Amino acid sequence: MVKISSICLLAAFILYTLATIIFTVAVTGKKFRNKSGENAGKWIGRFGFIVTIIGFIAQMGYFFARWSAEGHVPVSNLFEYTTFFSMMMVFAFMIIYIIYRNNGVGVLTLPIAVVIIAYASVFPHEVEPLIPALQSNWLKVHVTTVALGEGILSLSAATGLVYLLRVVDQSKPSKKTFWLEFVMYSITVMIAFVIISFSFQAAHYNEKFKWINEKGNEAVLVYHMPAIAGPYEGEKISGGFGPLFPSPSWMNGVEAPRKFNTVIWSLLGGVVLYWIIRLILRQRISAALQKILKGVNPPLMDEISYRSVAIGFPIFTLGGLVFAAIWAQQAWTRFWGWDPKEVWALITFLFYAAYLHFRLSRGWHGEKSAWLSVIGFVIIMFNLVFVNLVIAGLHSYA
Repeated sequence: MVKISSICLLAAFILYTLATIIFTVAVTGKKFRNKSGENAGKWIGRFGFIVTIIGFIAQMGYFFARWSAEGHVPVSNLFEYTTFFSMMMVFAFMIIYIIYRNNGVGVLTLPIAVVIIAYASVFPHEVEPLIPALQSNWLKVHVTTVALGEGILSLSAATGLVYLLRVVDQSKPSKKTFWLEFVMYSITVMIAFVIISFSFQAAHYNEKFKWINEKGNEAVLVYHMPAIAGPYEGEKISGGFGPLFPSPSWMNGVEAPRKFNTVIWSLLGGVVLYWIIRLILRQRISAALQKILKGVNPPLMDEISYRSVAIGFPIFTLGGLVFAAIWAQQAWTRFWGWDPKEVWALITFLFYAAYLHFRLSRGWHGEKSAWLSVIGFVIIMFNLVFVNLVIAGLHSYA
């Protein structure tokens, strides 16, 4: 069943990539018309949606096959949660497409889902039994509800980003173009992380360090990438490269130095990849995307972005705060603590509450609303990536 689940996930990855290409053609190929004179983008978009549905069915096959193999809902590690998060994002997109029949939403939503699946695939995905702390029915309720809420909120960010790419003046550099490019760079960081991780995994690269962990015990830490940042006061016992400098002393969790090193590699790799793309395009990435998105209707993107938050926010609140507090009381005999994940769940809640306040009370529509939705996605991804990779806590995935 594990092999079947892997095949299904790969099929979903390929089909989502194909659907991305089809939706891009549907948006940019508006000059092409069929024999009756109908805009070809409509039927091309329908074909892209059919491909997306098949991909979603394949990903559902992965989910249930892995569930059957493990005996529990597959959301217990970073690989499983991230793939489920991408599935919920695609699910939200499908609902929105059925309602609005708009091809522009798929141009950025699906490639983001593809990048998230690729990101997830870098992490260990062996089938393992649940640790005692996770052997609860609340795992199904809490984690799946959070993933669904974040998936819908991420759709808001995708449509908000489409809006900004469509309306921001790219004829001259400005603060808006700078921050749009920063978003593009952030996406290239994730892609670079995937490329770098797969490359070193294929080469079976490793370096070993002897160090003293947070419990004061001597341990061996294995790096699977060249050590730019080694463990604090660590002693290298094998491998060829580095480290160039030590990790901060407070990064003494079980794998914190290694994760910190991975973040550095990703940021540097993102810089290289970003400028390679810039050299190929000979313009800002956001400027190139604006040309692709000329046929997109900005007010419609604004409406979809707002409705996604209106739906996703209460779902996230229910899963990320209410269900989480109930489970925390059962597991740790307290409703709330200041664990990093709990703090960032609260930050996410407060941010989207502020979004709805500004939207409904202050009349923040259009650009202001779109920027907020993109910032919200940055918060979600920071929680998913940085908090899990660097900051140690009770909720941190292995």
